[in-house]
Amino acid sequence: MALLFYHLPFLPFLFLFLHFIASLSSPTQNLNDTLSFSFPLTSLSISPDVKVQTLSSSLVAGASKHGTRRLARPNSGSYNYKTTFKYSMALIVALPIGTPPQTQQMVLDTGSQLSWIQCHKKLAKKPPPTASFDPSLSSSFSVLPCNHPLCKPRIPDFTLPTSCDQNRLCHYSYFYADGTLAEGNLVREKITFSRSQSTPPLILGCATDSSEDKGILGMNLGRFSFASQSKISKFSYCVPTRRMKPGVSPTGSFYLGQNPNSHGFQYINLLAFPQSRTMPNMDPLAYTLPMLGIKMGAKKLAIPMHVFRPDAGGSGQTMIDSGSEFTYLVDEAYNKVREEVVRLVGPRLKKGYVYGGVADMCFDGNPVQIGRLIGDMVLEFEKGVEIRVPKDRVLADVGGGVHCLGIGRSNMLGIASNIIGNFHQQNLWVEFDLANRRVGFGKADCSRAAV
Repeated sequence: MALLFYHLPFLPFLFLFLHFIASLSSPTQNLNDTLSFSFPLTSLSISPDVKVQTLSSSLVAGASKHGTRRLARPNSGSYNYKTTFKYSMALIVALPIGTPPQTQQMVLDTGSQLSWIQCHKKLAKKPPPTASFDPSLSSSFSVLPCNHPLCKPRIPDFTLPTSCDQNRLCHYSYFYADGTLAEGNLVREKITFSRSQSTPPLILGCATDSSEDKGILGMNLGRFSFASQSKISKFSYCVPTRRMKPGVSPTGSFYLGQNPNSHGFQYINLLAFPQSRTMPNMDPLAYTLPMLGIKMGAKKLAIPMHVFRPDAGGSGQTMIDSGSEFTYLVDEAYNKVREEVVRLVGPRLKKGYVYGGVADMCFDGNPVQIGRLIGDMVLEFEKGVEIRVPKDRVLADVGGGVHCLGIGRSNMLGIASNIIGNFHQQNLWVEFDLANRRVGFGKADCSRAAV
């Protein structure tokens, strides 16, 4: 199964594979001289028979027929670009890359570091994947040669497998969990936000061999993530509520830089870990949150707090990840949640059914009635901060009339971590404040165009 030809539960597994195979080791640094922008974010259910329309490149000009508006920030010298996005499964941001810019669609992933795009020359004899990037059309494009420090094996800052290709260029390969291969060259290219503002040349992957037409926008804490290389001090997004009705397109927003809504956010500090400490089961570049517990309805579940904190080997880390759809829990936490669900609605469970091999809290019945019986679900953090999932949104429609709780077992992914996916980030502003190493949450109606 290819990266974007996924069904619901496989997305986090593929992205988490990126986390551990393609991580870079140093956290975000040098966050002065920040930029502030907003881009079109599109979230779509990707399947072989879904054709995604290319978003208008008039974003760069500051206004588009899709409703993009350019908002000048006084005395900042930078702009916010705002537009709407559709949401069902994956968050896909359209970025103007190169000179002149070519709009590229990339999966927004706060759990991986290396960003990469599809690169193909637009030859008439062999049409490239939809909306792929043509390096020959950009004056700011350059490749990394084999003698570049990042292409040397086993260096501390870059663990992505690299090699020299026949042209003496730095070559990389991704093998995904389904066996799909995506490979190409490491390159430098800039993001051109407007005629007067762009990033410096960033290190990206330029995929030349992949069946997919979407790239990855890596946004974790690594020094080669998009946010770090661009020296962006913060970014935020607002995921709208999902609707499976035909013709309904919920909308949301994505900011790079200052968010005008942040005055109402509640913040929690990220957990920090010594770089010298080796923890084989932990991703040190993920956004690790100090989670305390889970409530179902009015009941606080008897889950020890240590279950949500990394142990000596890194197991138990709790991370927030835009690249994962479902939330995943380690067995000790998952079992307590399931016990409570069985107590509340056990007879209604779909017997013998495990969705995607990871989620067995699924139902055939009326999701509204079942949600009322389960009640609100609350993820609790330090400082009284919480993510509250109302009872009318605790169940995810997985097709065929089946609804699941939206929580899976992380050990079925081959990891020992807790992951808060985008399904449980609906109707929330989630801000990643890199300068202050914290994450903020703010309640919102993310489907409103004005957010």
